[in-house]
Amino acid sequence: MTKKLKVKDLPLDERPYEKLEKYGPEMLSNAELLAIIIKCGSRNETSVSLAQRILMQDDEGKGLAYLHDISLEQLRTLKGIGKVKAIQIKALMEFSKRIASTFSSNGRVTIRCSSDVSRLLMEEMRHLKKEVFKTILLNTKNQLIKQINVSVGSLNASIVHPREVFSEAVKAAASAVLFVHNHPSGDPEPSMEDIETTRKLVSAGDILGIKVLDHIIIGDGIYTSLKEKGLV
Repeated sequence: MTKKLKVKDLPLDERPYEKLEKYGPEMLSNAELLAIIIKCGSRNETSVSLAQRILMQDDEGKGLAYLHDISLEQLRTLKGIGKVKAIQIKALMEFSKRIASTFSSNGRVTIRCSSDVSRLLMEEMRHLKKEVFKTILLNTKNQLIKQINVSVGSLNASIVHPREVFSEAVKAAASAVLFVHNHPSGDPEPSMEDIETTRKLVSAGDILGIKVLDHIIIGDGIYTSLKEKGLV
């Protein structure tokens, strides 16, 4: 009869729980951290081996971003990953996305520069398969009032109309707005359509007395600020 492999059969310094407790989470590999989340392996492999095998499914070299992209159903097709482990992994990825977008000053999120926008939305938007256009509404202190999804799909003037973009800003008495959209290709370089649409929205904002501070394009881990490029 084959003996079931357990983490406790590993040397003490190779057990994720003990290693984290002794050296801190920074010293654990991605597989060891994932092993702690999924808690246990299968009859034939430890949780660490199972975690390594999950991460090795990434054949596009995306690293941990692979776990954002893989669906619950795809995870469940992997040997040793049942419903509970798949849910644990997807919950972890959503948690990481929310943590990355949570930063505040006196309890309010404040946008001071383009990197603040990146910190707020990079993890949420970098893995989206479709273009999503958001408007971020700010008060007079550049504190976030709320963010609104204006459209889903390719950015063009017919979809991102000033009426939809500014209606919520007017209702919320926003003093300024920021635009953010993602490029599913991962390349944040603005297209002519991006630039032309932005300039029309800036003109509309001037008429309404609502300042357009910037338009940020989110790629895969990188972003472009149209303001910093001198395009708006």
